[in-house]
Amino acid sequence: MAEKDGVQSVVRALSLMRLMAQGEGGARLSDLARAAGLPVSTAHRLLTTLEQQGFAQFEPTGSAWHVGRDAFSTGMAYGRRLSFVAPALPLLRRLRDATRETANLGILDDDQLVTVSQVESREIRRALSPPGRRVPVFSSAMGKAILATWRDEDVLALASRAGLPPLTSKSLRSPEAAMEDIARTRARGWALDDEEFNMGMRCLAAVVWSPQGEAACAISISGAAGRLTPDRLEALGARVAQAAGELTAMLGGTAPEG
Repeated sequence: MAEKDGVQSVVRALSLMRLMAQGEGGARLSDLARAAGLPVSTAHRLLTTLEQQGFAQFEPTGSAWHVGRDAFSTGMAYGRRLSFVAPALPLLRRLRDATRETANLGILDDDQLVTVSQVESREIRRALSPPGRRVPVFSSAMGKAILATWRDEDVLALASRAGLPPLTSKSLRSPEAAMEDIARTRARGWALDDEEFNMGMRCLAAVVWSPQGEAACAISISGAAGRLTPDRLEALGARVAQAAGELTAMLGGTAPEG
Protein backbone atom coordinates (compact mmCIF):
# COMPACT_ATOMS: atom_id res chain seq x y z
CA MET A 1 0.00 0.00 0.00
CA ALA A 2 2.82 2.38 0.88
CA GLU A 3 4.52 1.62 -2.44
CA LYS A 4 1.29 2.37 -4.33
CA ASP A 5 0.91 5.68 -2.49
CA GLY A 6 4.52 6.53 -3.33
CA VAL A 7 4.01 5.85 -7.03
CA GLN A 8 0.83 7.94 -7.00
CA SER A 9 2.72 10.85 -5.41
CA VAL A 10 5.39 10.66 -8.11
CA VAL A 11 2.75 10.69 -10.86
CA ARG A 12 1.02 13.66 -9.27
CA ALA A 13 4.27 15.57 -8.82
CA LEU A 14 5.20 14.99 -12.46
CA SER A 15 1.76 16.21 -13.49
CA LEU A 16 2.36 19.43 -11.56
CA MET A 17 5.77 19.79 -13.23
CA ARG A 18 4.19 19.55 -16.68
CA LEU A 19 1.54 22.11 -15.76
CA MET A 20 4.15 24.56 -14.44
CA ALA A 21 6.14 24.16 -17.66
CA GLN A 22 3.16 25.17 -19.80
CA GLY A 23 2.92 28.73 -18.49
CA GLU A 24 5.67 31.28 -19.10
CA GLY A 25 4.60 33.45 -16.16
CA GLY A 26 4.19 30.68 -13.62
CA ALA A 27 0.95 29.42 -12.12
CA ARG A 28 -0.94 29.92 -8.88
CA LEU A 29 -1.41 27.06 -6.47
CA SER A 30 -5.19 26.98 -6.87
CA ASP A 31 -4.91 26.85 -10.68
CA LEU A 32 -2.34 24.04 -10.57
CA ALA A 33 -4.44 22.05 -8.12
CA ARG A 34 -7.57 22.44 -10.25
CA ALA A 35 -5.79 21.52 -13.49
CA ALA A 36 -4.20 18.46 -11.86
CA GLY A 37 -7.46 17.40 -10.19
CA LEU A 38 -5.90 17.56 -6.74
CA PRO A 39 -6.92 19.05 -3.41
CA VAL A 40 -5.09 22.32 -2.78
CA SER A 41 -3.44 20.87 0.31
CA THR A 42 -2.07 17.90 -1.65
CA ALA A 43 -0.80 20.11 -4.46
CA HIS A 44 0.90 22.42 -1.96
CA ARG A 45 2.60 19.48 -0.23
CA LEU A 46 3.92 18.13 -3.50
CA LEU A 47 5.08 21.54 -4.72
CA THR A 48 6.88 22.18 -1.46
CA THR A 49 8.70 18.87 -1.81
CA LEU A 50 9.62 19.72 -5.41
CA GLU A 51 10.88 23.10 -4.23
CA GLN A 52 13.07 21.50 -1.57
CA GLN A 53 14.65 19.34 -4.29
CA GLY A 54 15.17 22.27 -6.68
CA PHE A 55 12.51 21.19 -9.17
CA ALA A 56 10.03 23.98 -8.38
CA GLN A 57 10.35 27.58 -7.28
CA PHE A 58 7.82 29.82 -5.54
CA GLU A 59 7.81 33.50 -6.49
CA PRO A 60 6.19 35.42 -3.57
CA THR A 61 5.55 38.67 -5.44
CA GLY A 62 3.16 37.09 -7.89
CA SER A 63 2.24 34.13 -5.67
CA ALA A 64 3.21 31.91 -8.58
CA TRP A 65 4.97 28.58 -8.89
CA HIS A 66 7.64 28.08 -11.57
CA VAL A 67 9.78 25.21 -12.81
CA GLY A 68 12.97 25.12 -10.73
CA ARG A 69 16.64 25.24 -11.64
CA ASP A 70 17.24 21.50 -11.28
CA ALA A 71 14.36 20.72 -13.60
CA PHE A 72 16.11 22.75 -16.29
CA SER A 73 19.45 21.02 -15.81
CA THR A 74 17.77 17.60 -15.80
CA GLY A 75 15.92 18.43 -18.99
CA MET A 76 19.13 19.54 -20.66
CA ALA A 77 20.38 15.97 -20.34
CA TYR A 78 17.69 14.96 -22.84
CA GLY A 79 19.01 17.52 -25.29
CA ARG A 80 22.55 16.25 -24.89
CA ARG A 81 21.35 12.75 -25.74
CA LEU A 82 20.14 14.07 -29.09
CA SER A 83 23.43 14.22 -30.98
CA PHE A 84 22.25 16.96 -33.36
CA VAL A 85 21.37 19.61 -30.76
CA ALA A 86 24.91 20.86 -30.03
CA PRO A 87 26.09 21.12 -33.67
CA ALA A 88 22.79 22.79 -34.62
CA LEU A 89 23.22 25.74 -32.26
CA PRO A 90 25.74 27.73 -34.37
CA LEU A 91 23.55 27.13 -37.42
CA LEU A 92 20.48 28.39 -35.55
CA ARG A 93 22.35 31.53 -34.51
CA ARG A 94 23.43 32.23 -38.09
CA LEU A 95 19.91 31.57 -39.35
CA ARG A 96 18.50 33.95 -36.73
CA ASP A 97 21.00 36.65 -37.72
CA ALA A 98 20.39 36.18 -41.44
CA THR A 99 16.60 36.30 -41.20
CA ARG A 100 16.16 38.33 -37.98
CA GLU A 101 13.58 35.76 -36.87
CA THR A 102 13.51 33.11 -34.12
CA ALA A 103 15.30 29.93 -35.23
CA ASN A 104 14.14 26.56 -33.90
CA LEU A 105 15.07 22.89 -33.85
CA GLY A 106 12.36 20.28 -33.33
CA ILE A 107 11.63 16.55 -33.29
CA LEU A 108 8.57 14.35 -33.44
CA ASP A 109 7.79 12.65 -30.16
CA ASP A 110 4.63 10.73 -29.30
CA ASP A 111 2.78 12.10 -32.35
CA GLN A 112 3.58 15.74 -31.50
CA LEU A 113 6.24 18.24 -32.46
CA VAL A 114 8.60 19.16 -29.61
CA THR A 115 10.97 22.13 -29.81
CA VAL A 116 14.35 21.01 -28.41
CA SER A 117 16.48 24.09 -29.09
CA GLN A 118 15.86 27.73 -29.97
CA VAL A 119 17.64 31.01 -30.66
CA GLU A 120 15.29 33.94 -30.10
CA SER A 121 14.77 36.81 -32.51
CA ARG A 122 15.73 40.27 -31.33
CA GLU A 123 12.52 41.70 -32.76
CA ILE A 124 9.97 43.01 -30.26
CA ARG A 125 7.17 40.90 -31.72
CA ARG A 126 8.49 37.39 -32.13
CA ALA A 127 7.14 33.87 -32.28
CA LEU A 128 8.28 31.59 -29.47
CA SER A 129 7.57 27.94 -28.80
CA PRO A 130 9.80 27.39 -25.77
CA PRO A 131 11.97 24.26 -25.73
CA GLY A 132 9.95 21.37 -24.39
CA ARG A 133 6.64 22.70 -25.66
CA ARG A 134 4.47 20.25 -27.59
CA VAL A 135 2.52 21.31 -30.66
CA PRO A 136 0.00 19.37 -32.79
CA VAL A 137 2.07 18.08 -35.66
CA PHE A 138 -0.18 19.25 -38.51
CA SER A 139 -0.15 22.83 -37.15
CA SER A 140 3.65 22.94 -37.10
CA ALA A 141 5.96 23.71 -40.02
CA MET A 142 8.66 21.52 -38.46
CA GLY A 143 6.14 18.74 -37.97
CA LYS A 144 4.96 18.96 -41.57
CA ALA A 145 8.55 19.04 -42.87
CA ILE A 146 9.19 15.73 -41.11
CA LEU A 147 5.87 14.21 -42.17
CA ALA A 148 6.67 15.02 -45.80
CA THR A 149 9.39 12.35 -45.62
CA TRP A 150 6.83 9.69 -44.65
CA ARG A 151 4.74 7.47 -46.90
CA ASP A 152 1.24 8.81 -47.59
CA GLU A 153 -0.41 5.96 -45.73
CA ASP A 154 1.67 6.69 -42.64
CA VAL A 155 0.76 10.39 -42.74
CA LEU A 156 -2.93 9.52 -43.03
CA ALA A 157 -2.64 7.05 -40.15
CA LEU A 158 -1.16 9.80 -37.98
CA ALA A 159 -3.93 12.20 -38.99
CA SER A 160 -6.48 9.59 -37.92
CA ARG A 161 -4.66 8.84 -34.69
CA ALA A 162 -3.72 12.37 -33.56
CA GLY A 163 -6.53 14.30 -35.18
CA LEU A 164 -6.47 17.76 -36.77
CA PRO A 165 -7.33 20.21 -33.98
CA PRO A 166 -8.59 23.56 -35.38
CA LEU A 167 -6.30 25.90 -33.43
CA THR A 168 -7.01 28.87 -35.73
CA SER A 169 -9.31 29.63 -38.66
CA LYS A 170 -6.45 28.67 -41.00
CA SER A 171 -5.61 25.29 -39.43
CA LEU A 172 -5.78 22.20 -41.63
CA ARG A 173 -9.13 20.56 -40.91
CA SER A 174 -9.28 17.40 -43.01
CA PRO A 175 -6.96 14.58 -44.08
CA GLU A 176 -7.39 15.74 -47.68
CA ALA A 177 -6.19 19.26 -46.82
CA ALA A 178 -3.29 17.79 -44.87
CA MET A 179 -2.17 15.65 -47.79
CA GLU A 180 -2.38 18.60 -50.19
CA ASP A 181 -0.17 20.57 -47.83
CA ILE A 182 2.30 17.68 -47.58
CA ALA A 183 2.45 17.49 -51.38
CA ARG A 184 3.32 21.20 -51.58
CA THR A 185 6.01 20.70 -48.95
CA ARG A 186 7.60 17.88 -50.91
CA ALA A 187 7.52 19.88 -54.16
CA ARG A 188 9.24 23.01 -52.82
CA GLY A 189 11.53 21.43 -50.23
CA TRP A 190 10.26 23.32 -47.17
CA ALA A 191 7.10 23.45 -45.07
CA LEU A 192 4.92 26.37 -44.08
CA ASP A 193 2.76 27.03 -41.03
CA ASP A 194 0.64 29.86 -42.43
CA GLU A 195 -0.95 31.19 -39.22
CA GLU A 196 -2.20 27.66 -38.49
CA PHE A 197 -0.93 27.55 -34.90
CA ASN A 198 -1.06 31.24 -33.96
CA MET A 199 -2.89 33.89 -35.96
CA GLY A 200 -0.49 36.59 -37.08
CA MET A 201 2.52 34.24 -37.02
CA ARG A 202 4.18 32.20 -39.75
CA CYS A 203 6.84 29.50 -39.61
CA LEU A 204 8.97 27.92 -42.35
CA ALA A 205 10.83 24.64 -41.83
CA ALA A 206 12.98 22.05 -43.57
CA VAL A 207 13.96 18.53 -42.63
CA VAL A 208 17.38 17.34 -41.44
CA TRP A 209 18.36 13.84 -42.58
CA SER A 210 20.13 11.18 -40.51
CA PRO A 211 22.91 8.91 -41.81
CA GLN A 212 20.23 6.23 -42.18
CA GLY A 213 18.29 8.40 -44.65
CA GLU A 214 15.49 9.16 -42.18
CA ALA A 215 14.18 12.46 -40.80
CA ALA A 216 16.27 13.20 -37.70
CA CYS A 217 14.75 16.59 -36.88
CA ALA A 218 13.72 19.85 -38.52
CA ILE A 219 14.96 23.44 -38.53
CA SER A 220 12.64 26.43 -38.77
CA ILE A 221 12.28 30.16 -38.49
CA SER A 222 9.16 31.71 -37.00
CA GLY A 223 7.97 35.29 -36.83
CA ALA A 224 5.22 37.82 -37.39
CA ALA A 225 3.25 37.37 -40.61
CA GLY A 226 3.73 41.09 -41.26
CA ARG A 227 7.47 40.42 -41.66
CA LEU A 228 7.26 36.95 -43.19
CA THR A 229 5.18 38.25 -46.09
CA PRO A 230 4.14 36.05 -49.05
CA ASP A 231 6.64 37.70 -51.39
CA ARG A 232 9.53 36.71 -49.04
CA LEU A 233 8.52 33.11 -48.36
CA GLU A 234 10.32 31.50 -51.29
CA ALA A 235 13.67 33.10 -50.44
CA LEU A 236 13.28 32.47 -46.73
CA GLY A 237 12.23 28.88 -47.33
CA ALA A 238 15.35 28.32 -49.42
CA ARG A 239 17.48 29.83 -46.63
CA VAL A 240 15.96 27.48 -44.06
CA ALA A 241 16.42 24.50 -46.39
CA GLN A 242 20.08 25.52 -46.80
CA ALA A 243 20.57 25.52 -43.02
CA ALA A 244 18.90 22.11 -42.77
CA GLY A 245 21.18 20.84 -45.52
CA GLU A 246 24.24 22.12 -43.64
CA LEU A 247 23.21 20.28 -40.49
CA THR A 248 22.48 17.15 -42.52
CA ALA A 249 26.03 17.31 -43.91
CA MET A 250 27.50 17.85 -40.41
CA LEU A 251 25.67 14.76 -39.17
CA GLY A 252 26.82 12.68 -42.14
CA GLY A 253 23.19 12.39 -43.18
CA THR A 254 21.78 11.84 -46.62
CA ALA A 255 18.39 12.12 -48.24
CA PRO A 256 17.12 8.86 -49.72
CA GLU A 257 17.27 8.61 -53.50
CA GLY A 258 14.05 9.20 -55.38
